[in-house]
Amino acid sequence: MSVFSYELNDHKVAIVTIDVPGEKMNTLRDTFADELLEIIAKSKQDDVTGMVFISGKDDNFIAGADIKMLDSAKTREDALAISEMCHKTFFKLADLPFPTVAAIHGVALGGGLEFALACDYRVCSEDSKTKLGLPEVQLGLLPGGGGTQRLPKLVGIQKALEWMLTGKQVRPKQAKKAGLVDDSVPHSILLDVAVKLARKGKPKPRKPKLDKVSQLLESNPFGRNIIFKKAQENVEKKTGGHYPAPIAIIKAVRASVELDKLKGYKTEAEGFADLVMSEVSRSLRGIFFATTEMKKDFQGKDLAPVQRVAVLGGGLMGAGITHVSAVKAGTPVRIKDVAHQGISNALNYSYKILTQRQKRRIISKAEMQSTLNMITGTTDYSGFKHTDMVIEAVFEDLDLKQSMVADIERECSESTIFASNTSSLPIGQIAAKATRPENVIGLHYFSPVEKMPLVEIIPHDTTSDEVIARTVAFARKQGKTPIVVKDKAGFYVNRILAPYVNEAANLLLAGEPIEKIDQALVEFGFPVGPLALLDEVGVDIGSKIAPILEKELGARFKAPDAFARMIDSKRLGRKSGRGFYTYEGKKGKQVDDSVYELLGVTPSPKLNKQEIANRCVAQMLNEAARCLDEGIIRNARDGDIGAIFGIGFPPFLGGPFSYMDKKGANKVCSELSTYAADNPVFTPAEPLLAMAEEGKAYYE
Repeated sequence: MSVFSYELNDHKVAIVTIDVPGEKMNTLRDTFADELLEIIAKSKQDDVTGMVFISGKDDNFIAGADIKMLDSAKTREDALAISEMCHKTFFKLADLPFPTVAAIHGVALGGGLEFALACDYRVCSEDSKTKLGLPEVQLGLLPGGGGTQRLPKLVGIQKALEWMLTGKQVRPKQAKKAGLVDDSVPHSILLDVAVKLARKGKPKPRKPKLDKVSQLLESNPFGRNIIFKKAQENVEKKTGGHYPAPIAIIKAVRASVELDKLKGYKTEAEGFADLVMSEVSRSLRGIFFATTEMKKDFQGKDLAPVQRVAVLGGGLMGAGITHVSAVKAGTPVRIKDVAHQGISNALNYSYKILTQRQKRRIISKAEMQSTLNMITGTTDYSGFKHTDMVIEAVFEDLDLKQSMVADIERECSESTIFASNTSSLPIGQIAAKATRPENVIGLHYFSPVEKMPLVEIIPHDTTSDEVIARTVAFARKQGKTPIVVKDKAGFYVNRILAPYVNEAANLLLAGEPIEKIDQALVEFGFPVGPLALLDEVGVDIGSKIAPILEKELGARFKAPDAFARMIDSKRLGRKSGRGFYTYEGKKGKQVDDSVYELLGVTPSPKLNKQEIANRCVAQMLNEAARCLDEGIIRNARDGDIGAIFGIGFPPFLGGPFSYMDKKGANKVCSELSTYAADNPVFTPAEPLLAMAEEGKAYYE
């Protein structure tokens, strides 16, 4: 069954439809090149005057290369052969004596866009489904099908670098303005316009559409050197040297303008081969496979979708949950707050985000207004009767949450799901007085809700399977990656985060400077350091979770007294203007040196940054091992995704369990035992010791 179907119209223009049999998405596979070469040969036999490529799928042109094909490359030579095969095939496409046109509707990403770049013309639909980009950097790769060589010639060096280094997906209007596509038209006339282009003849060489400054910089070696030097500096600053792909992309783009054609493509192919075999790309591809596999979990047939949502509480979390429910999930949302101000704040939260999107022309003014109209508010329970799910987002008070369960059981239908956004209280306790406990579940978001991809779903002992499946489905609709975790204090993410933050605080109390601790963990690969993170979350929030964890799980979760002193002096973090850092004045975020006096500490650095990072991370690894052993998470995969998406564990390390496999359980236990000589909280967890003894790994 061929990927391509071919027909000639009356003008001898070949219409080639791309449709991978039995799959939702068109992807470039092993057989793709051979089949495309057959189409090229046939077109020459038929003496065609032009050729149009169009997708047979509803929402994608070609979504990229099949990642499994890359994973099957066992050696560098195998990976090199994949890139070289793409180059040779696309060269033959580009060298055809008649015009070729890519008629793009839906996503054209990675190898899909590289295929389109090899055509003479590109025209895309104006549909919101249509997005173009080269996102290979997100998998630790560079575009290996000619993207680094062809894109700069179309849109200029700076824009090409920006798009490839960020993995940015470009919308139709942006693509046309930049010169990536020749036209963007309504989907209904896409094929007609593409056929007209195919009859125009081969295009003359085109220069990128650049402003005067960019034209000046890109037209001479001195200016180009400035561009590449600046790009490299920015990459090194942002990645800390952990990700080799951006540097390889810069090198390949540079080759496209400084070397001859064959050497440029050779630079790209060799860079691609090196990256495919790198540990970083293996880890990032592992994350991709894990999240793809997770989409198959908890799928039930004939499940009633969540179509109407209510949110209790108009604070920051409630406002964020409201936003993703209305904007991402597309469901009407009813906010209840005790005060009109709370409702107003929640509405304003979405208004500000949508206004920014409208200013950037991502959405129209009409779309913005339509979305805002989906959000309504109330100070009572009016309008709750037919709600499918009520999400509670109030402060951590068990009595309050139990009273809300009773209110919802009284005001809503028998099938309404009550989802609590608690960060630490066991869901079983919240459901303890419920008439319909099977409808109660935990739905734990992370702040800021619209940016953080993870959500923890926490069923208690009697939550029904249907409620679990409906909640998982709704979380995905909100654009979240859900993990289902066991109902125990701290759940998973906060449970592995708490000892990590506690150790950072202990190091501070031992004299290590605030900025050194945070820099150590940023250099390790976290997006922010633990003390800066605590400032963002709120020192008071952390202090409320700690006693619950200590009560349920033992003394190793006891928070340092430093937190209480911070709260007493109103140092709650960013929201109060100061915490470990101060956020006031023109300088913005700065270490607040008066914290040392408050805590009775004289900064006296003793450890190097690597030792600081190792101590904090060791606590996290140890607790993650316990969580898996206790069934808090279902498997190592969920634990890795939860840590990466929930707290920013370095993706290039693959997550805590992948990282422990790379280090080896023996080494992890040895490091923990060394630290335990001074502090028993580091004592290696029993399941880790057992793994070390048996020589096992989490991913066998």
